[in-house]
Amino acid sequence: MKLASLKDGRDGRLVLVSHDLMRATAVPEIAPTLQAALDDWARVEPLLRERALALEAGRVLRPFPFEPARCAAPLPRAYQWADGSAYVVHVQLVRKARGAEMPESFWHDPLMYQGGSANFLGPDEPIRIADESWGVDFESEIAVVTDDVPMGIGAEQAGPHIKLLMLVNDVSLRNLIPTELAKGFGFFQSKTWTGFSPVAATPDELGESWDGGSIDLPLVTRLNGAIFGHPNARAGMVFDFRKLVHHAARTRPLVAGTIIGSGTVANEDRDVGSSCIAERRAIETIEHGAPKTPFMKFGDHVRIEMFDHRARSIFGAIDQTLQRYHVP
Repeated sequence: MKLASLKDGRDGRLVLVSHDLMRATAVPEIAPTLQAALDDWARVEPLLRERALALEAGRVLRPFPFEPARCAAPLPRAYQWADGSAYVVHVQLVRKARGAEMPESFWHDPLMYQGGSANFLGPDEPIRIADESWGVDFESEIAVVTDDVPMGIGAEQAGPHIKLLMLVNDVSLRNLIPTELAKGFGFFQSKTWTGFSPVAATPDELGESWDGGSIDLPLVTRLNGAIFGHPNARAGMVFDFRKLVHHAARTRPLVAGTIIGSGTVANEDRDVGSSCIAERRAIETIEHGAPKTPFMKFGDHVRIEMFDHRARSIFGAIDQTLQRYHVP
């Protein structure tokens, strides 16, 4: 089952989307928004699945063409957005490039920060930044959406609480990060817009590629039309989503609609490229003594997408351009 939110007010209008991403149907009598559906998921999910089957069979009234440009993020705003760093090789490379040792604990205890969740970007919305010199970078990631998760839940019990998956572009302002982290209080200004794929999918849409905690498929990133990276989303994932949900819920319950991100997808195999510019710059520094790849410039365009084994897009594409923001 695939779901999307058309742009309509602050929380969008929930629609079901066909498996091939070609058609959609509104479901106002079932749930007006995705958040409303998640709040009552046990009752609503069977109704949505019945309607999704009808959409696939051509038995719904007035289906309409699915247009990603009309979409907000699946959850245009969320009660909680927490981003992990499950691909430890990415952290290792970035730290090595600046001559910093990586604590052994990073291999056993996930990194995670809580980001701003009040205003997510839709898949085609531009990334508006006031100053190019801030070091604008994309980060291609995967995220899950949970229902209500009890505090203290174990990783082995966390899997069934994962209800949806989607793609993420967690935009970072790299040149602001060092000064901000040096204060010892975490990210704030250096983590700006977060964009999402047009569609959120239930785990069964991934078939055998989903094992309950990770996806065995490449995540493809293009920068200005050229392949930037296509690392496999399972390879190198030290902490799968069950472990990330467990970590996030250690000292607090998670409410329905909580989004947990994987962090930048990365593999040890450098031939598959990278999912962010900072990682490529780190590799260049390690291998050549200095970075060569610049951060994004105004007008640059990033596209993030995942395909199944038959080369069909699963979530649709995040398709964003960097634009200059003019302060009012």
